[in-house]
Amino acid sequence: MADTVPYRPKTGEIPTGPGVYRFRDTKKRVLYVGKAKNLRARLSNYFQPLRNLHERTRRMVTTAASVEWTVVANEFEALQLEYTWIKEFNPPFNVQFRDDKTYPYLAVTLADEVPRAMVTRNRGIKGARYFGPYTKVWAIRETLDLMLKAFPMRSCSDGVYHRAELTGRPCLLGDIGKCVAPCVGRVTLEEHREVADDFVSFMAGNDTSYVRALEQRMREAAEQQEYEAAARHRDSIQAMRAVMEKTAVVFSDDVDTDVFGIADDELAAAVHQFIVRGGRIRGTRSWVVDKELDVDVAQLVETVLENAYEGEFAPPREILVPVLPEDAAELEQWLGARRTQGAEGTRSRGVTPSKVRLRVAHRGEKAALAQTAETNAKNALMLYKTRRSADFVARSQALEDIRDALGMNEAPLRMECYDVSHLSGTNIVASMVVFEDGLPRKDQYRRFSIPASTDDTESIYQVLTRRLAYLKSDPEGTGVDVPEGTVPDAADAGATRTTDDIAQPEVGRRPRKFSYPPQLLLVDGGQPQVAAARRALEESGVTGIQLAGIAKRLEELWLPDSDYPVILPRNSDALFLVQRIRDEAHRFAITYQRARRRRDIASVLADVPGLGPARVKELLRHFGSVAELKKAGVEQIAEVRGIGPRLAATVEEALRG
Repeated sequence: MADTVPYRPKTGEIPTGPGVYRFRDTKKRVLYVGKAKNLRARLSNYFQPLRNLHERTRRMVTTAASVEWTVVANEFEALQLEYTWIKEFNPPFNVQFRDDKTYPYLAVTLADEVPRAMVTRNRGIKGARYFGPYTKVWAIRETLDLMLKAFPMRSCSDGVYHRAELTGRPCLLGDIGKCVAPCVGRVTLEEHREVADDFVSFMAGNDTSYVRALEQRMREAAEQQEYEAAARHRDSIQAMRAVMEKTAVVFSDDVDTDVFGIADDELAAAVHQFIVRGGRIRGTRSWVVDKELDVDVAQLVETVLENAYEGEFAPPREILVPVLPEDAAELEQWLGARRTQGAEGTRSRGVTPSKVRLRVAHRGEKAALAQTAETNAKNALMLYKTRRSADFVARSQALEDIRDALGMNEAPLRMECYDVSHLSGTNIVASMVVFEDGLPRKDQYRRFSIPASTDDTESIYQVLTRRLAYLKSDPEGTGVDVPEGTVPDAADAGATRTTDDIAQPEVGRRPRKFSYPPQLLLVDGGQPQVAAARRALEESGVTGIQLAGIAKRLEELWLPDSDYPVILPRNSDALFLVQRIRDEAHRFAITYQRARRRRDIASVLADVPGLGPARVKELLRHFGSVAELKKAGVEQIAEVRGIGPRLAATVEEALRG
């Protein structure tokens, strides 16, 4: 492999100031757009030896044929230019957004001569003020229907409006009191605009002030015995309160903020947004981001905010994010400009241009809402991956792609994946998960206890030696069961058997299907782990099983005796399936390892006077394992919350004994 790409510019040619750079392919198509405080320092990262680059970065750099840059005056201009170019060129290696245009919004076309309230999915209406997004169309239509009782503005189409102008007769909404009918001159255009502005102001968060004002008018009308007017005000108040009750009260009335939660892995990220106006959640939105390059959460935050507030969407005064990006000050300046433009374009009395503040919530109600947003994002990411894996066509294609990529004769209908977990070399355990036809078979998951091991490769060797011993004893794969405790082969000698291990095969018992050989055996790791697994396979004498290792970042599959990994296409169903089986093996191993640690500490410390479950849990959290606790002295044990010097001495004495 070459050290670097041939189009690498000389270091002295690259300026050191802020700017924006573009990678292009042979057809001059823009592949990637990025910005930098120091162009020379940033671009030097792309032109390291190719073997040192992350796989996705290496693929982008080798696909490109040239790089160019534009120097700007400051970081804020770099942010603006990067945003403009990403929207113009839609580079394939930049973050790609999905599912962002399917949500319905409540829009008010304030730029029209006669503003109209409408339900739309079009986010590009010039001069419109948007509210939402809503997850269900029926919810937004119900909200609009209630709002028209309190603020009877125009909601009809242009055709219906012009027909009413020509005939001099209003539509049904005008007759039932849900429109003030400017089409037939019942009110002037200026009066109708005031109603529209009040509609927008109420939806923007000034709801309680309108309710109080209407209550005062209702009382005054009742005192003057104008009962019909008082009844109209009463109906409007009831409609307003019905709209307000549909949104959760989370903060005080003057709080306007957007809360973003982000959950990501190596392949994708999910974003969840809470839109809080007037202290109430006015809308939510979730979408999925495909990650072509290896970007962290701070970089994702910047891209998410740029896409969330494009078009006619004005940001609020405060935005809560999981992590502040490096150029938070420049991003705040850009968002402030977007907020000012939105306020001027809507002519709404409820929006005042002001500076936008980015921050991370650490405590209180806002932190709780941020945690809820993150939880929703995690659920959205899990659902996105699960749906891709659960689709029959996608699973079939994934298995065929894995077969072709690994050079197998048939699709791996049964796959087993192994992962090792430990805590600083102690409490070593391993997991085996089984996927059949691309779906997990949890009834066939197994857990292993490893009494002693030098490293992960030795652990992999021990686990596979024990597992393959059952196939050696049952070469035809009949999968029959035997009584607990039977050791079928000398290969299992020296391995401590637990109830978590696999039952041994013996003819004449009920089939358990454990011994069925997999078509594909996966281990978590690269070449060293694959070599250890291959040694176990060769010593067992079992044949017909394809072996592969899953590299740490999940974009590589290592085969035995291969100097180069197999690269599955980004965002392919095959890679998502491989990622899912690896994550499941990791989760299963971690869960078992933590349970063993808790059980070990509880068993050792159960008889120590003064140690209850809460203090045992605190010791576990602090030291992690009994082995680490045994190394600690009285002073170190006494540092644990709830453990004083006297109790610490008792604990140490019990452990020494």
